[in-house]
Amino acid sequence: MAISQRQIQKLQQTLSPQQIQMIKLLELPTLQLEQRVKQEIEDNIVLEEEERTEEDEQTISVDDYIREDDAPSYKSRINNFSKDDKQRPVNITEGRSMQEYLIEQLAFRNLNEQEQAIAEFLVGSIDEDGYLRRDMESISDDVAFSLGIETSTEELERLLSIIHELEPAGIGARNLQECLLLQMKQRRADTPSKRLARKILQSYFEEFVKKHYEKLIARLGVTEDEFRDAIEEIKRLSPKPGNLYSDGGLDASPYIIPDFRIDYHDGQFDLTLNSYNIPEIKINRRYVDMIRDMVSTNGTVAEKDREAVQFVKSKIDSAKWFISAIKQRHDTLMRTMQEILNFQQEYFKDGDKSKLRPMILKDIADRTGLDVSTISRVVNSKYAQTHFGIILLKSLFSEAMQTESGEIVSSYEIKNILQKCIDEEDKRHPLTDETLMNILNAKGYCIARRTVAKYREMLDIPVARLRKQI
Repeated sequence: MAISQRQIQKLQQTLSPQQIQMIKLLELPTLQLEQRVKQEIEDNIVLEEEERTEEDEQTISVDDYIREDDAPSYKSRINNFSKDDKQRPVNITEGRSMQEYLIEQLAFRNLNEQEQAIAEFLVGSIDEDGYLRRDMESISDDVAFSLGIETSTEELERLLSIIHELEPAGIGARNLQECLLLQMKQRRADTPSKRLARKILQSYFEEFVKKHYEKLIARLGVTEDEFRDAIEEIKRLSPKPGNLYSDGGLDASPYIIPDFRIDYHDGQFDLTLNSYNIPEIKINRRYVDMIRDMVSTNGTVAEKDREAVQFVKSKIDSAKWFISAIKQRHDTLMRTMQEILNFQQEYFKDGDKSKLRPMILKDIADRTGLDVSTISRVVNSKYAQTHFGIILLKSLFSEAMQTESGEIVSSYEIKNILQKCIDEEDKRHPLTDETLMNILNAKGYCIARRTVAKYREMLDIPVARLRKQI
């Protein structure tokens, strides 16, 4: 086959680097935008943070508390302060991590140097939930590669059994059954309910997980009250022992900084964008004057200054684009949130979810004239502070459902009915998805069983068999 060349003309749309950066800025919530702006200030020498006025910062000076106007300045300072002193940051140390706490307990065990090193390696392999989820053969290979120590799986099992005796109880388990049994082992089996609970976990764990309670009661030959007491003992155990240790640990629930603030007074809404913590940036005029001085009256630049002028000019262009992108992000967010507020006015008055209108991304895209993907990026990971609490913008979007009478309702209404039915059900005989479908159909909601299952999973509600109680 001969090699040939030919010209092909095609139309292809590509995004410029500036457009890609703009999309990324649009997705960022307030906290990450603050970090992104500070990072840009560090990277771009011509950008600087604009100082806020005293009115913006709302600070009160010491002079407001000094009655005598002619008081000497030294009276407003404490005795050990000097104007030459430098302010040094105070390093706040966290407490011990879970791994450090376990290694500290290992020091009280009679282990030689090699056993201590292997045990510490095992502790380092425990995840934040307190489980050791790797097989012993892989850990043995890693110990040989990382520590240069040849060890067997039997020795690893022996050292792991020592870790199992440490606090918190259940640490280092390979699965849930072992975790619960380790916790039961460290508790005294001084009551019949505790002994029965240990027997259930040891011999009937699969039936217990699947909640085959009638079958278990028959096999164990116990009464319902005795079985219920044993279940209560198991419920006192922790499925994630790593969460029991919180000394210096990270908070599992991070702070939420709302991106918008919606105030409602006298029938009027006031929408503002939360940008107080975001630094206000501007271009340092010193670099602009520097270029002006390097350029002659006829517009030429000396050869020795040409590289410096090109560098500063590129930084200034980048700074102008970044400032423009921040303003464009502000306009896009406010424009989108205003249309969401207009669309869901009845809901934002009192926060009643039953008043939420069915709304999809395309509804807001049509109102704003923006693309659906842009609306998706705006509402992603964004929060709004209202007089009834902080809400996730994405939670305001719901599908539209039609009743038998032709009325359009939000899927939130159906979810509320499902939640209410499940809350009021007989836990000994929980409602199946088919029964829930019949209840909704009787109320006039045309909905299939698979849709009921989808909404139930969205509400994080297990199937009927797993909701069963004795």
